[in-house]
Amino acid sequence: MNMHVPPKSGANGAGPRGKKPSRTPKGRQIDTAALDEVQTLLGDRPRRRDLLIEHLHLIQDKWGHISAPHLAALAHEMKMAQTEVYEVATFYAHFDVVKDGPPPPAVTVRVCDSLSCAMAGAEKLLAELPGKLGKDVRVVRAPCMGACDRAPVCAVHHVQTERSTVDSVAALVKKNQHAHAYHTKQDFAAYQKAGGYALLKDCLSGKRTRDDIIKIVSDAGLRGLGGAGFPTGRKWSLVRAEPAPRLMAVNGDEGEPGTFKDRYYLEQDPHRFIEGMLIGAWIIEAPDTYFYIRDEYPEVRLMLAEEFAKVEKAGLAKHTRLHQRRGAGAYICGEESAMIESIEGKRGLPRHRPPYVAQVGLFGRPTLEQNVETLFWIRDIVEKGPEWVTSQGRRERKGFRSFSVSGRVKKPGVVMAPAGVTARELIDEFCGGMTEGHVFKGYLPGGASGGILPASMADEPLDFGTLEQYGCFVGSHAVVILSDKDDMKAVALNLMRFFEDESCGQCTPCRVGTEKAVALMAKGPWEPALLTELSTAMRDASICGLGQAAPNPLLCVLKYFPEELTKPLGHW
Repeated sequence: MNMHVPPKSGANGAGPRGKKPSRTPKGRQIDTAALDEVQTLLGDRPRRRDLLIEHLHLIQDKWGHISAPHLAALAHEMKMAQTEVYEVATFYAHFDVVKDGPPPPAVTVRVCDSLSCAMAGAEKLLAELPGKLGKDVRVVRAPCMGACDRAPVCAVHHVQTERSTVDSVAALVKKNQHAHAYHTKQDFAAYQKAGGYALLKDCLSGKRTRDDIIKIVSDAGLRGLGGAGFPTGRKWSLVRAEPAPRLMAVNGDEGEPGTFKDRYYLEQDPHRFIEGMLIGAWIIEAPDTYFYIRDEYPEVRLMLAEEFAKVEKAGLAKHTRLHQRRGAGAYICGEESAMIESIEGKRGLPRHRPPYVAQVGLFGRPTLEQNVETLFWIRDIVEKGPEWVTSQGRRERKGFRSFSVSGRVKKPGVVMAPAGVTARELIDEFCGGMTEGHVFKGYLPGGASGGILPASMADEPLDFGTLEQYGCFVGSHAVVILSDKDDMKAVALNLMRFFEDESCGQCTPCRVGTEKAVALMAKGPWEPALLTELSTAMRDASICGLGQAAPNPLLCVLKYFPEELTKPLGHW
């Protein structure tokens, strides 16, 4: 017979093998002062799991970092394991988690080093700012801040200074200003006076039917304008076919280097977007709508919170509860399933699919995920009719497109152009030509992941499905113009470093592949066969679009700029 025999105690009441029992519980203990501070800070806010990132922002904003005692206190207050809170806090770039040692300096200057800012002098700022600002100010690199048309860009407390110089950044540091709400000219009152929300009221009152709105949007050919280009009317129908309750999630996390059109539309006319969002929620009968906005746009976030409140007070959002969620510095959260994970208070790790977000999305419910600009055009399309859209276009394309144009042009910015327009036409007709002293050499048709094409291919239509045959795509329509002053190897390396830094780390092909690619590209000489083999592995085996598209610029340089491969690596 097998019998369980308890271990013998050691001398003086010690545990097994003479080990004395611990006088305190295992793990990091709760500091009562820190717990009091966290409880006071949270007040009567719910302690729900999905609000973890919002609560981490409260701590970061209050003390400028997240200390170990505060992190432990927050975990205790939310009844979560400290490891869960720690893994989320350390995933996002805008949370400064301090386990041991002194906290970071009270002021942090973030210098955007993404492509457009690098071309405009970001490296010079990174070299000179520490000496100018002194040891009490931290200067760090940061990815794209969504102001590529005003490069180079720096941020102090996430408040941006555009076309930055060492002196302008020093002045902002001295001012020590925190974000305040952006006061748009087209506020709630002005928008209503101009006929705004009449369409939404017609929808809510029954004058318009859901099927009618879906047909108009479908006839106009509206597609998702965040990058994927999925037909909007079809997406609405697919989500409506799923069982209730259905939810809506709006993606305002445009982190693709070169992209800033969503920010432009939110600043200029926020209620045109809000009305489109409320109509989308009505279409799928969503009781809750979540708007996720990137942390790099603090003024826009604060302004929208005010305008959301006005809409709710006017009784225009009775059919759906509005929730605003704040990103925390993670490009990957622009991927729809990673954004949903972040809204749920988790790390922004893309989900395996199927099931798709339309079937199993936010909180496990069917979810309509939409881009900001897509919703922005709903009112105009319905009120003016699909012919207003389809009557525009070039080269047998129908409609119009918003392009974020930056780089070596005289007038960078958001450009509204006919569908089917070319890069050469964008430069000459809409952006005032090339910058003085620069000769057109190449361009990015779709941001960091869309590849690089030479000037000799600048007459190709910039539209969905036209550039894939060349290893490129338009994506979010972010066009960066390059000149003879730019080394294409340096351009590709800058973009690959971005992907290396922004990889969520979930899958090996992306996590390791981007790192190895950066090392090979930086060290040189470039070995086309090896780099192509590595790129193929990343494309074929990565979970999401980040790893699948990261090799595009590299492969384009190998294919379209072979004369550059033997030259030394350049820099700006």
